[in-house]
Amino acid sequence: MNKRILIVDDEPEILELLALYLRNEGFSCFLFPNGKDALDSLQENTYDLAILDLMLPDMDGFTICSKIREHYKFPIIMLTARNEDMDKITGLTLGADDYVTKPFNPLEIVARVKAQMRRLTQYHEITVLKNEEVIDIAGLSINYQTHQCFLNNQPISLTPTEFSILWYLCQNRGCVVSSEQLFQAVWKDKYFKNENNTVMVHIRRLREKLHEPPGKPKLIKTVWGVGYKIEG
Repeated sequence: MNKRILIVDDEPEILELLALYLRNEGFSCFLFPNGKDALDSLQENTYDLAILDLMLPDMDGFTICSKIREHYKFPIIMLTARNEDMDKITGLTLGADDYVTKPFNPLEIVARVKAQMRRLTQYHEITVLKNEEVIDIAGLSINYQTHQCFLNNQPISLTPTEFSILWYLCQNRGCVVSSEQLFQAVWKDKYFKNENNTVMVHIRRLREKLHEPPGKPKLIKTVWGVGYKIEG
């Protein structure tokens, strides 16, 4: 079954360009020029990934991203004409998985979509890494086979990206994992300095979901200048 992609952008040329390239790769594309129609479509359709423009006539991409994250975990890629770190951090904080600045090469979008789809496939695969399928650490229980996470027996809802980050840190418990190592392991892409924000924001979201005390995390610890660590 073809993967279904929701694309929201108020520029018809961009909608058609993205659809052309993605359909050539076998993806099914559903195009919307505004946020309301896109959100309404979620009531009747299922999607595997969303590409959201930041600036829309009726609501911004941040709002759409936030509303999607209330009920859905599929990957979200944000598009924006503004190359500002604060926009990127805001989008990632609201649950976006990736961020692309206009103007862009459509082949880059295709590559990023494929990378997200690979991660989604890995998320749903029943494959045990390092001969472990369940890891228990200090009240945290994470199951790779069922992709469930519990903290003190209470379920924690994680996106595929958040699950992959937490699983990788748990697998490497007791060791410091650098932002570059974490990015390459989870995003499967080349690491650049500005990607540190991507890792940092996802770590922050994970800590919030795990009810970590602000400034004094007990589980995911920061080793300043080096990376992150979960004690074994």
